[in-house]
Amino acid sequence: MAEPLRAPASPLRKGLYVSIVLALIAFPHVLNAPFPHHVMIIIFMYALMAQSWNILAGFCGQISLGHAAFFGIGAYSTGYLFFAHQISPWIGMLVGVLLAMLMAVAIGIPTFRLRGHYFAIATLLIGEGVQIFFQRWDLVGAASGIFLPIIRETPLLSFQFHDTKLPYYYIILAFLALACFVVWLLDRSRIGYYFRAIRDEPEAASSLGVNVTRYKSFAFMISAGLMSMAGAFYCQYVLVIDPETVFPLSLSILVVLMAVMGGAGTLWGPIIGAAVLVPLSEVTRIYFGGTGGTLDLMIYGALIVLICIFKPEGLVGAVKLRRSHPSEETNDGDDDGDARS
Repeated sequence: MAEPLRAPASPLRKGLYVSIVLALIAFPHVLNAPFPHHVMIIIFMYALMAQSWNILAGFCGQISLGHAAFFGIGAYSTGYLFFAHQISPWIGMLVGVLLAMLMAVAIGIPTFRLRGHYFAIATLLIGEGVQIFFQRWDLVGAASGIFLPIIRETPLLSFQFHDTKLPYYYIILAFLALACFVVWLLDRSRIGYYFRAIRDEPEAASSLGVNVTRYKSFAFMISAGLMSMAGAFYCQYVLVIDPETVFPLSLSILVVLMAVMGGAGTLWGPIIGAAVLVPLSEVTRIYFGGTGGTLDLMIYGALIVLICIFKPEGLVGAVKLRRSHPSEETNDGDDDGDARS
């Protein structure tokens, strides 16, 4: 099974990428106010979650509707170990990643036998089951959740920064960069090629010697680990967690919407989707207050319907298609000329 050849990025594109990175690094110093920092932190966090879902669904074709379970596992692992045993949140994050990956294997082995919407329904039910379990688990606070103690002496070790949001900004930006680097590697590696083969033609991939279950499990583990990192960050950012906030079905659906709107199976799609939907949610929350709690979801739904009808490949695909039109027109003209000659 030969791997596709990829042309190296042009100098213009490399320059654009460098400019974006520099702009993101400089952003909190240009707009030195808490609210813009908070919005960007939330965008990065949701982009990280959408990117994690993108690995499983966009590249491997396994649509999960229960990804909030891994977000909650990361949040509770970090929060409980810090609350009950004073273990550093950084260690708790690693524990959460490991638990999420093990949980992904445990879920994936029996459910990968299911196809299409049956797999999606199974993950949805598992996610809801995990939330109900934590709502009744007294060891971790049951429905009341966990309130983390305030630590001021060792901010980096305790992962708590009370005077500024800048550390949170750069930490979640680094997490997102790590996720994007993983996706970039997968997109250019033999494993990523297998993922796409499994997504498009699983029977053909299996007939050519690809262990479909093994590679699906690998994608699920990477996806769950990155989602768990986002949950661990959220726990330390808000310092209060409960099953209703870290395991909700709405979180899983929102992550799916972001990845699909931006362009599933692409590097930039989840980031663009988060950059569009998170500010939209903040605007409706600010201008409509408590009455706008569902307005953003209605707008999300309308946007997704429009995207699915007119640009099913997402915003990234629409941009690529528009850029390709001039060359296509030129090629068509050349073909006509060759035919005439």
